[in-house]
Amino acid sequence: MKRCRLCGEDKKADEFYSGLAQCKPCYKQKVRDYREKNIDKVQEYDRKRGALPHRVKARKEYAKTDNGKIRLNEGGKAWKRRNPIKRMANIIVGNAVRDGKLLKPKNCESCDSAPNRLHGHHDDYAFPLVVRWLCPGCHSRWHKENGHGENSF
Repeated sequence: MKRCRLCGEDKKADEFYSGLAQCKPCYKQKVRDYREKNIDKVQEYDRKRGALPHRVKARKEYAKTDNGKIRLNEGGKAWKRRNPIKRMANIIVGNAVRDGKLLKPKNCESCDSAPNRLHGHHDDYAFPLVVRWLCPGCHSRWHKENGHGENSF
């Protein structure tokens, strides 16, 4: 038996993380409280950690597995459920390009590069056919500079 330094309860040794004097529930609450009080710092740390080369590589490899493909598909479906207006604008643009009602340029409107793929960026989803054609890099940069998350488009 071991006594938790935070709650003062006597608990079995397996209810403690190795080397800590707090029980698992108390430690988890401590971590949640820290995250809540320091959310900006924690999110910046998470962004930097997620961008580490070995983590990026692992995500790409996982995406090629059967489970990775299933999870990616589920994530796409969840995004569509959470963002019906954005999804509808996406469909309207795709149909308009297909039908020749909206011309998709070959170059990015921001950097003038000619990537394999351009994103149609909406400043206002109330006007779904008003788009700026941006390369993935410029589109991502626009969202970062304008306070939108990377996954918001």
